[in-house]
Amino acid sequence: MTQLAPITFATRFRGFLPVVIDVETGGFNPQTDALLEIAAVFVEMRSDGTLARGETIRYHVTPFPGANMEAASLAVNGIDPHHPLRPAIPEEDALQRIFREVRNAIRAADCTRAVLVGHNAFFDLNFLNAAVARAQVKRNPFHPFSSFDTATLGGVAFGQTVLMRATLAAGLEWDTASAHSAAYDAERTADLFCTVCNQFQGVFDASRRRLAAMGPLEIEPSVPDES
Repeated sequence: MTQLAPITFATRFRGFLPVVIDVETGGFNPQTDALLEIAAVFVEMRSDGTLARGETIRYHVTPFPGANMEAASLAVNGIDPHHPLRPAIPEEDALQRIFREVRNAIRAADCTRAVLVGHNAFFDLNFLNAAVARAQVKRNPFHPFSSFDTATLGGVAFGQTVLMRATLAAGLEWDTASAHSAAYDAERTADLFCTVCNQFQGVFDASRRRLAAMGPLEIEPSVPDES
């Protein structure tokens, strides 16, 4: 029987480290609408290869000059961007602080890059990339276009694509009063991601054994921006 290497983040996700990101914004357009909150939740791996939610970091963000903020979006997330007690920091500071911790986690996990995990991940990734471009951040640890979308995973595993419904269908807790906070939504997204991955652990283990039995495979051509 072929000896399999221990499961690590690098072997589980092809060298990528999943990091959950959630943003609260002033609208739906990442080019014109304000980034108001950003949260990152790290994922931990247990000795048996299963996943669990780790540390959460969150920052309130100062709207960039000229940013649009739709009243309807602010009503949903409950953010008052101009509240005198709101501890907001500039976009660049928030990004650099999160990216510093993400790079440390990438090194600790022996991975090559982070991959964003989000609920409707294209939304969070587009706002993240737009903020990176505005702030001219040179070292973005996240893959520029690949992501893990828990709306898709929730639909596959539980038949639910809305975060609240998928969370409840997975047997997890949900507090409506706390929703639409970047930290809370990111933590529920992390819990959902870990739950789905853990339920598919047997599928992953079987695929490892199947590929190991095939022996060395033809090397795939390299893909730009994947490392």
